[in-house]
This record gives sequence, structure tokens and C-alpha cells, in this order.
Amino acid sequence: MPIAVRDALAKVPLFSGLDAKHLDKLAKDFSERRFDAGSVVVRQGDDHSVGFFVIADGEAAVSIDGKEVGTLHAGDEFGAIALISDRVRTATVTAKTDLVTYVMTLWDFRSFVQADNEVSWKLLQQLAGMLHRQPSPTH
Repeated sequence: MPIAVRDALAKVPLFSGLDAKHLDKLAKDFSERRFDAGSVVVRQGDDHSVGFFVIADGEAAVSIDGKEVGTLHAGDEFGAIALISDRVRTATVTAKTDLVTYVMTLWDFRSFVQADNEVSWKLLQQLAGMLHRQPSPTH
């Protein structure tokens, strides 16, 4: 059974600082998108990919330079950088099974954030925390 969009968003690290009211509002901007097994969801190097995805049901393979580096399952997400910055995709994600996702575009996310200063601040705090928890590069 697919995970409901609001429940899936509550588990996304970027959104973990948002309260129920904001998660409900954010969930309204997501749409369901289905992919058949074997379909490419996003392709490494694409510069027109503006979506953030949360997997509701199924599995997807993550590959970099043609080599599989991981598997995503229900509740996993990908494309968070695409919500903030229009960058090229750093990996290819391919549906291993039939896949149900929730997707949000950059422009919908921008409107959501710009409409509420409290949301903006909470997201900045969460991003700072995520950066702080990353291991420091060794020299």
C-alpha cells in the first residue's frame, strides 16, 4: 500500500522541522506520478530536471556513470537540490519495479517557501543542520 504524501514528507530530512500545518500545506503541491518498471525517472546530466520525488511504493535503482550505487524504497526521496537550485542531475534513477512517486516542481516549492517566512526560516535551519552533520573533508 502506498505511503500517503504527508506521511512521506514528514520523514524527509529537509522537511523534518516543519509542523503538521505546514506539511499539510506542502503536501497539496505534490502530484502523484507513476513509472513502469525499467523506466528512467531522472537521468544523470539532465539540466532540465526540476522535480523533487518521494517514493510512495516500489523500488528504484540509483546509478552514477552507468554503475548502480544504491536502491531507493518507499519513503526514500531524491532531487532535493532541484527544489532549491536548477542544477544538472548527479545520478540516474530507474524504476526497478512499477513505481509510485509524489513529485513537486521547483516553482511550486519556491512559491510555498516565499509565502511564509516561518517556513523559510525552518528550512534554512534544517539545511544548516544537515550541512553541519556532514563529515568534514580531510586534507
